[in-house]
Amino acid sequence: MLKCSTHNQQPIKNAMLLAAGLGTRMRPLTNTCPKPLIKVEGKAMLDYVLDALQESGVKQVVVNTHYLADMIEAHVKNRVNPSIVISNERDQLLDSGGGVKKALPHLGHEPFLILNSDAIWLDGPRSNITRMMEGWDPEKMDILLLLASTSNAVGWGNKGDFNMDQYGTLSRPQLGEITPFAYAGVAIFKPELFNNVPDVFSLNLLFNRAIEARTLFGIRLEGLWMHVGTPEAVKEAELKIRQSMI
Repeated sequence: MLKCSTHNQQPIKNAMLLAAGLGTRMRPLTNTCPKPLIKVEGKAMLDYVLDALQESGVKQVVVNTHYLADMIEAHVKNRVNPSIVISNERDQLLDSGGGVKKALPHLGHEPFLILNSDAIWLDGPRSNITRMMEGWDPEKMDILLLLASTSNAVGWGNKGDFNMDQYGTLSRPQLGEITPFAYAGVAIFKPELFNNVPDVFSLNLLFNRAIEARTLFGIRLEGLWMHVGTPEAVKEAELKIRQSMI
């Protein structure tokens, strides 16, 4: 399993927050509110992620918008740490990978973070994003994923997403195989991976390419991961957050 190291001497400064989805599984809450702004224990999910990025030293976050875009843009308008750049996808949803491709001019030429807006977590002793930055090794990695244990995850009813060997290298489970690791919605990517890709595509395309090249790695989340994708998961996450404060 991948251990934290100090390969990356320069902290990652740019990130992409995926916030353009329709939030269909979160209805009826998303009938009038975009999913990233749904509140969990009084705080918008989007702000949990932005606060974690601020803590880890990220300076600029690109936020893509589509559904109820005006509300998201108004919410982040006055945020200065990290600073926010909007990537407008009102005309067409581009899927997770296509949204990043469109935003590349804002993300620079160095590795950057990509985060989902419907996954929040309570850190363990240290920031998980900081641990990822320390574990990032560009000599052998194209992508580094944060992985959560499915055994104690909140709101996760599916089988796991990846197998991870003792070196942190990832592979997909075989048909019918159960694996204990779920993708926690946080990743570090090299920008050149977005060369020669379609305008609309899923990040799974790049995950699979990296698996073939043996350059997809993972690091295990320390703390509690909450996949907040349904109204029921909101209630479960709120309970866990309250319990953590006792």
